[in-house]
Amino acid sequence: MPIAISDPDDPRIEPYRAVRERDLVGREHRFIAEGEVVLRVLLKQRRFAIESLLLAENRLESLGDAIESLHEDVPVYTAGRQVMDAIVGFPIHRGVLAVARRKPLPSIENFLAGMPPDALVVGLVGLANHDNVGGIFRNAAAFGAQGVLLDPESCDPLYRKAIRVSVGGALVVPFARSGSADAMVRALQSASFEILALSPSGREILSQVKPSRRTALLLGAEGPGLPADLLDRTRTVSIPMSGGFDSLNVATTSGIALHHLTSRHL
Repeated sequence: MPIAISDPDDPRIEPYRAVRERDLVGREHRFIAEGEVVLRVLLKQRRFAIESLLLAENRLESLGDAIESLHEDVPVYTAGRQVMDAIVGFPIHRGVLAVARRKPLPSIENFLAGMPPDALVVGLVGLANHDNVGGIFRNAAAFGAQGVLLDPESCDPLYRKAIRVSVGGALVVPFARSGSADAMVRALQSASFEILALSPSGREILSQVKPSRRTALLLGAEGPGLPADLLDRTRTVSIPMSGGFDSLNVATTSGIALHHLTSRHL
């Protein structure tokens, strides 16, 4: 049965307090999922254990089937809009939050060793923008990428906003983190992946590239792009643009490239 919360200081809903501030400092091995669509994606994943839900009172009826699918030990808290806003620290229009626990990430070597013979992965280097990372995970899920690799500078895909922008894709596509961009490249090469590095100065045109059985699509941050030494060691690819314009949003770039690399199998 749902548990009504009338006091924003109720200790039972401590994980939901001051959501934005705790987004910045982290929640150890937990994360926040926001919105009905994301919650329904989360409920289908076995990689994460849902610890509790916090719902606006007016969302109970529409989420009845989702609540029934939860394990009986998972508490479902409900609150009026004003109380819920006071708990999280801002107007929470969607009225749907969940706290879930993540498992430790595998090493990048073990992660790649578990890939099938035919595999497509995405590597992110220096992507600190949560919107872009969320958008890339959304595209990776849409086009069936087997995984995403992140360097230390790339942001956490399970940051609340990244999950929301990914429409749950960050919960669907497995990921691992490397110790450095160089370590990522070396691990991919050791696992027999052909690395395609996207860059405006790429030596090949994307539309003419045929993917290998194992392909890694490497993306850098908008502005600086991928490091020069990394481009020197990989197969560089560009997307021609009109009028000499050389800039695409990196999430948009990932969608174009992933569609091309998977179009024969869709």
